[in-house]
Amino acid sequence: MKRILLLITACIFSQLSFSQSAPELCQGAYFTEPQGKEFLAKHVPTSKKEWEARAEQIRNRILEGGELKKLPARPASKPIVHSRREMNGYTVENVAFETVEGYYLTGNIYRPLNQKGPFAAILCTHGHIENSDARYLEYVQLRCASLARMGAVVFAYDMLGYSDAQQSQHKILKAFKLQVLNSIRALDFLLAQPDIDKNRVGVTGESGGGTQTFMLTALDPRIKVSVPVVMVSAHFFGGCVCESGMPVHKKGDFQTNNVEIAALAAPRPMLIVSDGADWTKNNPNVEYPHLQKIYALYGKENLVENVHLPTEKHDYGPSKRIAAYTFLAKHLKLDLSKATKADGSIDESFAKVLDRKELAVFNAEHPRPVNAAVGDDAVSALLNW
Repeated sequence: MKRILLLITACIFSQLSFSQSAPELCQGAYFTEPQGKEFLAKHVPTSKKEWEARAEQIRNRILEGGELKKLPARPASKPIVHSRREMNGYTVENVAFETVEGYYLTGNIYRPLNQKGPFAAILCTHGHIENSDARYLEYVQLRCASLARMGAVVFAYDMLGYSDAQQSQHKILKAFKLQVLNSIRALDFLLAQPDIDKNRVGVTGESGGGTQTFMLTALDPRIKVSVPVVMVSAHFFGGCVCESGMPVHKKGDFQTNNVEIAALAAPRPMLIVSDGADWTKNNPNVEYPHLQKIYALYGKENLVENVHLPTEKHDYGPSKRIAAYTFLAKHLKLDLSKATKADGSIDESFAKVLDRKELAVFNAEHPRPVNAAVGDDAVSALLNW
């Protein structure tokens, strides 16, 4: 966890000079903890009508600040899907497809094996870690395999500059814009798979992947259930350019924060998972009560939950995964028993952790398409739609 927080801190400092010249960016610990709490106290809506007007303002700020009011046409190229492997209760395939012409989103799709659909669908994002092979790490594979075995078609995909996504570095200027587009196109891809129940669609991820989780949920009503892990904070706005490098939180006199953005999920089911060692340490007393007030406007306060782990750190470890599995199983009608023991504890022993070479999309046999833009400038040029 210490290495992850150091990496995020380095990311914040690398953006400092840019944010000083762009005062409407809200990066890192933009508020102090008391300021974050005070902000929420001043923005408790008194009615559903008042909240929905505020929600529309917040959504528009994200779309305008992220230059997402108008999306580019979907590329006509077909997805690249190869290397299907049958595992214990699930299958895995390697996937790439264009999200904007010239940029290929890369990932792995996990499907239930020997089960009858229609199936739930779940997007799995990952956070900022020191190891650029994030998608290949054990905890990501275990999460995806477990959810697939429980009865969901799961797509795990890369952030810029991680794993197969090496067309540019991670911290290009408009990383936020491209990563939101990638999430929307990932959802397009997932929902286009055969035998999907479009009323059972979820997304979950940790840290920067938690940001992707609540941003996508805020913008796309096709997401029905969300589980942002170790990220929802009243005072911390995301430490990387891909989370807060565009003016999505502030413009002139208008200000919002990530708790209000997460609240745009209401009244859809949402679980926030928090710990005692990062910016989510106040969730039980600050962020979660505010979310309950928003959900109460719909008479749905039972659909927002918080699992707080005060002795744990910033990760998506076993206890956080079992919290997510339990919530997703409940609201997406999955078979929780396939990832738990009789006593309710986590059981991922069935899953085989594959080598990065097995999960990589691009290799000698499957090279990156020749039309792929390569380099920070070339990828950034794709974003001028």
